[in-house]
Order: sequence, then structure tokens, then C-alpha cells
Amino acid sequence: MDFNEIKELLFNGKKLQLSDEERKRIVDCHNFLSDFAKDKVIYGINTGFGPMAQYRVSDNELNELQYNIVRSHSTGAGQPLSPIEVKSAMIARYLTFVAGHSGIHIDVVEQLLNFINRDIYPYIPEHGSVGASGDLVQLSHIALCLIGEGKVLYKGKWTPTAEALKKEGLEPLKLHLRDGLSVVNGTAVMTGIGMVNLANAWKLFDMAVLQSVMINEIFSSYDDFFSPVLNGTKRHEGQNVVANMMTRISKGTKCLLDRQKELYEQKHGEEYFGNAKKLQPYYSLRCVPQILGPIYDTLKNCEKVLVDELNSVDDNPVVDPETRNVYHGGNFHGDYVSFEMDKLKIAITKLTMLIERQMNYIFHDRINGILPPFVNLGKLGLNYGLQASQFTATSTTAESQTLSNPMYVHSIPNNNDNQDVVSMGTNSALIARHVINNAYQVLAINSMALAQAVDCLKIDDKLSPVSKQFYTEVRKIVPVFIKDTPKYQEIENLIEYLKKTNIQY
Repeated sequence: MDFNEIKELLFNGKKLQLSDEERKRIVDCHNFLSDFAKDKVIYGINTGFGPMAQYRVSDNELNELQYNIVRSHSTGAGQPLSPIEVKSAMIARYLTFVAGHSGIHIDVVEQLLNFINRDIYPYIPEHGSVGASGDLVQLSHIALCLIGEGKVLYKGKWTPTAEALKKEGLEPLKLHLRDGLSVVNGTAVMTGIGMVNLANAWKLFDMAVLQSVMINEIFSSYDDFFSPVLNGTKRHEGQNVVANMMTRISKGTKCLLDRQKELYEQKHGEEYFGNAKKLQPYYSLRCVPQILGPIYDTLKNCEKVLVDELNSVDDNPVVDPETRNVYHGGNFHGDYVSFEMDKLKIAITKLTMLIERQMNYIFHDRINGILPPFVNLGKLGLNYGLQASQFTATSTTAESQTLSNPMYVHSIPNNNDNQDVVSMGTNSALIARHVINNAYQVLAINSMALAQAVDCLKIDDKLSPVSKQFYTEVRKIVPVFIKDTPKYQEIENLIEYLKKTNIQY
């Protein structure tokens, strides 16, 4: 399953369907494991878990063992994950199971499918995972609900799972063989959160490119900084992608200047060209392809890693009917996801820093030379424009800079040192989510700044069609203002708009 298919499931209401081929793989794998496990010692089937694996569990307690891991590990704390993150995690778990290497009973997949397609969201606290053996604690909360215990978000309300299942005409899942271990042992939660993070990060990236075009339109920059010739001399894919995006977004603009016509085809005898019309803009305006380019490359690599993880078998042990063996290893280890989430949050922090600096350029009358301070359209001294909004943007950016310290290298041994090197992948994904949410706040405030600047200069009819459309949408949410008014609700409304919009160019 690719990234676009995941987005269809998460954001556009598409339903999952279990194919006959997938069903056969699952049933065949379960039947093989049931037969293979007789008279053998296999981790998690007839042994304890983690450092308790050295203890053999008697045959008459094997079924109880599977329930015990679910109940004993449902120990999460903190705020619950959002419904879309929970759904994404359940999809990730489902995709591992349909690969046919987990040995689970078909009932597990069918119950999981019911939860996904009927929008039944298990209560999963955000804290509890060290990222190996995967997301044991958070996935236990999913398993707890599959067996009819715990609570779920059902039709917008927290509801006892047993009650929600009854209303849906469903029975609690009965666990077999190694079903309990299979559900809780994997990277599904960090991967699920990562998928949602990535979808939001791509929206931020597209919006940052658009806003970077707009600020250059506002200040009548020369357009050669995103020239295909200039950027083609640098061999990085992302830089050239960004330059190409800026070319397409700016198509039809009457604001950007042609250096050839303005400077090369005319004689200029002045010793000083003035502050407003800069020969070369500040780096936050001019170096956009070079700054956003590495971010594009990072997002692309993150997408590949997450999609690979999503379509992988990430539990332990791995059951292989073809070679007729059960392999013990560490596919539950979340280092791939953890590392990518750290890189993603660094990339989005840098994106946020770029937009914050562009915003400062708009607000700083002494460096831009053509706008009133803080794009204040009222009476200076009496009115304040967006002066205080900059405080919010700057402090939020600073927080993201601190949060960008890596989680990936903060392994702490635990579990009687059985888990002596762990990924902290879910923590990394959660912090990346925080950084992404911060970025939306900064871009929302910058959206107001851009619109105010356009109105101050009266250039809305000179913008490119893409920029004009964005300006129009922003103005529907925040009309042009002269008098001072509270802005917190308008910022929130802009955040929601940015999260939902897809730029067309």
C-alpha cells in the first residue's frame, strides 16, 4: 500500500477490504503455526514474555497467557491519541497481519477491520512506548478493546468497549495461540503517528513554498533566484523541485521583476539604489530553493521509510509457512521510524524558522523600506497591527528549535535490561507532531501578515492567480483590519484552513 492509498483511508473515508488471497495467507499461516508449535518451545506461545521468556508456561494456561499480556501491558498515561492517529495505527497493524507471517487467527484481522471501517477508536494514551519491542503499551490498549474491554471513542463519545460492540452487533475477540502477543508486538503506533505527521508536513511544505513566492511578490524581487538555469547548476533534487514549484506558482504575476530587463538592458548611473528595491533580497527571500530543497528531500526519504515500514512484518517471532520455520529476531525495533521522525522534526523546524524570518522582514519597516511597522494600517502609536502576533510566532519557533534535539539517541535500558537498546520511536513521532503543530501556528500568523501587506500596497490584482486565490481565502477568514482586535480565534481558524487546503497550481 502506498502513501496516497493511506491518505485515502485516513482523510477521504475509503474502506479497507480483506481479499481472498490475504485471507488464505492468514489462515494458512495460523494453521501451520498451530501444527508446528506442538511439542516445541516457541517464544510467546508457551513461554513468558521479555525476560520472563525463560519460564515455560503449562499447556492448560496458554490461552490465559495471551490475555495476560494484553491486560498487564495496558498501562499507558497521558492524553489519548487523536482518532486519526489511532486509525492510522490500526491500519499499520492490519497490514502486518495480512502479510501472513504472524500466525494470528483470522478473527483478529476481521475484528480489527471492523474497528477501522466502523470508526471505533480505542483509547490509547500517548505515553508508554520505548519503541522496542515496538509499541507494547499502546498496542495493548488496542488489543484490550478488541477483546471487549477498556473504552473506545464511538460516535464522538468515550464509551465502554463492550457497549459499543453490542450496538454494532459485534462480539468481543477471543484470543488463540499467540494472538495477544501478535497484536501488541510491533511498530504500528509510531508508524501510524508518523504517517499522519508526514501528511501534515507535506501540506506545510507546499504552503511554505507558496508563502515564499508571495513575500517575493510583495517586495518585487528579481525572479532569477528560482531560475531553472541557476538552480540546475546545483545537483540536488529538492532544490530544483522547489525552484520549479516557485516558477509554476508565480506564473502570471505582475509583481516580480526581470533582472535582464530592469538592470542588464538599461544604463544605471546611481551610486545607491535605495533600500526598498534591493539588488539582491535577504536570504530568507532569495535562498528559498536552497533552504526548502533539503526539506523536500527529507520528506521524500521519510515517506519511503514509513511506507516500507507500513508494508513490513514487524512482530516477533516471524512465522514462515514456506520454509516451515519460526524465526526469532527483532523486527519490532523502531529505529527506522524513530530516526525519520527526528529528521522530519528538524526539517519542519527549519521550515518554521524560514517563515518566521520572512515574517520579521514584513514587520520590520527599517529593513523592508516599503511597509509600516508590523503592517499596521492604523495610527502608529495608537494601533499595533500584528506586533503582538509576532511574539507568538517567535516563541513558538523557539520551542520547536529546542524540541528538535534528537530522541533517537536517547535509549535507556529497561525490562531487566532485556531491552538494552531501544528506539524511543513513538516519543520521536509525538515530538515531531508537536513541532508540526507549531509550524501551523507560525504559518497561520504569517498568512495574516502577507494579506495585510498585500492590502497595504494594494497589489492584490497584480499577484499570480495562485497567490491571489490564497490571499482571497485568507481574507474570508481574517478581513483587512485597521483597528486592534483579538486575533486568537482567527489564528485558530487559519490553522484549520491550512490543514485542510490543498494548493492547486
